Amino acid sequence: RLAVTTDLLIEGRHFLPDADPEALGHKALAVNVSDLAAMGATPIGCVLGLSVPRADHAWLERFARGFRTLADAVGCPLVGGDTTRSLQGTVISVTAMGEVPAGAALTRAAARPGDDIWITGTLGAAHMALEVLQGRERATPDVLAALRPFLDRPEPPVAFGAHLIGIAHAAIDISDGLQQDLGHVLRASGCGAEIDYASLPVHPALEGFAAASVQRAVLNGGDVYQLCFTASAAMRQRITELAGRHGVRVSRVGTITQEGGLRVTACPVPLSPDDPAGFDHFG
Repeated sequence: RLAVTTDLLIEGRHFLPDADPEALGHKALAVNVSDLAAMGATPIGCVLGLSVPRADHAWLERFARGFRTLADAVGCPLVGGDTTRSLQGTVISVTAMGEVPAGAALTRAAARPGDDIWITGTLGAAHMALEVLQGRERATPDVLAALRPFLDRPEPPVAFGAHLIGIAHAAIDISDGLQQDLGHVLRASGCGAEIDYASLPVHPALEGFAAASVQRAVLNGGDVYQLCFTASAAMRQRITELAGRHGVRVSRVGTITQEGGLRVTACPVPLSPDDPAGFDHFG
């Protein structure tokens, strides 16, 4: 079956005006192949729509280099698209396609009570990097240097995701925050979840920030582009072995429950029902 996903990146909303073009080319494709990974799909190709204010050949060459390098690495060649002039800012639209065995795609609607909840990679780094860059948090240059690659050059576990077919039940990529994206899985699956905050894979560079800021970055921070998936407890060893073969960090962070809703235990700062669950374009 064909799996298809599309994402827009808008200057000023998804990336800063002075973003490094090579990193931006990488990210434009990464955010799409992350969705393919969440479906268990193997990339087969993509198309690119690019709207720029002017034909800056040096910028375009670097953007193309970043895009092509990741495309080659994950097997997702650029097969077409369109380029136009923008009247204000840069707009990037990528549609990526992948293939997945018929009837085997990972969806948001297949989590089962008793499933383990797993996360790949770490949480919080991209969000905190953006907070520092926009002046809402303060950090030393060394700390920002450790955080910023997670914002500028996300590395979704594409090959690992494709090998979760037959192992995982439900999956989603974390783009708008763990609470919000896991919430999509729970609503689609008609169940709930309990997360142990102490088990969440917090990026070590967040250690020096205030507990409330770290908790917000970990639970609600976007731009992660790692996988959150569920699987039966019988699959624990297979998941650990698969992660080892692919060089992917995995953390078992909670359990799917029969009772609806998402509960997070052992939070450093009490959660409030009024806290935002994640990024909202129209909020």
